[in-house]
Amino acid sequence: MTTLQPEMSKKYSDIKNKLKLEITKTENNDLAHLTHFFHNHKNGVSQHYKPIATTYLIDLHNKLKIIEEPDFQYYLPIKWDIPFPPPTTPKFKFIDLFAGIGGIRLAFQNLGGKCVFTSEWDIYSKKTYDANFGEVPFGDITKISEKEIPDHDILLGGFPCQPFSIAGVSKKNALGRAHGFLDETQGTLFFDVARIIKHKMPKAFMLENVKNLVSHDKGKTFTIIIETLKELGYSIHFKIMDGQHFVPQHRERIIIVGFNNNVFKGKETFEFPTMGGTKYAFKNILQDEVDPKYTLSDKLWNYLQEYAKKHKAKGNGFGFGLTNLDGISRTMSARYYKDGAEILIPQDGLNPRRLTPRECARLQGFPDSFLIPVSDNQAYKQFGNSVVTPLIQAVGKNIIKEILKINEPKKSKVAVH
Repeated sequence: MTTLQPEMSKKYSDIKNKLKLEITKTENNDLAHLTHFFHNHKNGVSQHYKPIATTYLIDLHNKLKIIEEPDFQYYLPIKWDIPFPPPTTPKFKFIDLFAGIGGIRLAFQNLGGKCVFTSEWDIYSKKTYDANFGEVPFGDITKISEKEIPDHDILLGGFPCQPFSIAGVSKKNALGRAHGFLDETQGTLFFDVARIIKHKMPKAFMLENVKNLVSHDKGKTFTIIIETLKELGYSIHFKIMDGQHFVPQHRERIIIVGFNNNVFKGKETFEFPTMGGTKYAFKNILQDEVDPKYTLSDKLWNYLQEYAKKHKAKGNGFGFGLTNLDGISRTMSARYYKDGAEILIPQDGLNPRRLTPRECARLQGFPDSFLIPVSDNQAYKQFGNSVVTPLIQAVGKNIIKEILKINEPKKSKVAVH
């Protein structure tokens, strides 16, 4: 029988062990409610999480035969023994959608923000997220009502690029119903972003996507996204930005930033950060000691060279990328785990090697304190899908400047930059 004394440890790691909190493939969000309540028990957001968190705690106490009452006084306030604890005096609140492993959260938390809701459906990404932030994301966003999401200053998300079907639109036209751009996005994950923005009307948002979003479906996809966001009452700024100004990796992404017209009246002075002339060298992210398992086998190396030869003969681009250690690498993708072909490290007297998971983390700008609790294959997928965190932080810094002008009482009529 497990016993819990009132003076029990309030460390997050100890509480996880006592309550045997494990992330499993489940449709319910009990664990998300509990960890979100742990983070938000003192603020106005707590009512969103307390009812289910309380029921879940009672269930856990009964299941584990814990003698003490299932009372949160035994647990709160939690001592966060995790790499990235929440700020003690946050300047603004944000939500983190399609959160992945938390690259965007890390950037905005570094800027003094408090995350009040997060969502990510992949179980392995959830494990990495929890290990670093002490919070388990909610699951499938399509099944979460916008009414369940707490108020926030900034909505953040890197949503997947999907085509919009016009079938629904023509049907509405046939019925003589008026429709807006929001209707055109139904059935895509962008629709879930838009419905949350429409209901919550945050002061600002920042969305991140692949560069191809701009040209996808001959530009129609991007037009519909921008028009939907304008229709929701936001002034829109967007730019394609390259990660190579922050890390030694060529990685172009479209960043879309919106400001609520009712709040800012279109007078925000936001600008994207200017890309400096700093040059990053790939060799600076490499580890000194690397396990020989990362060196390509003769079989794989021969295959990659033959594959490249064949395609070169046809006039196509070649298949693998031997990285210039004084330069920058190609874009790391989520398929890196398959053969590592797009970023290979030359080695004297040996076949080239692939990057280690820690090097992948560094290539996206994650600090070495960021924990990697999953297998190499999962880690490659996770970092390949993530963001260049310092780039996001640079954009975030300029968004926050605008938010703080609104959040802080106006001491003078002069804008604070």
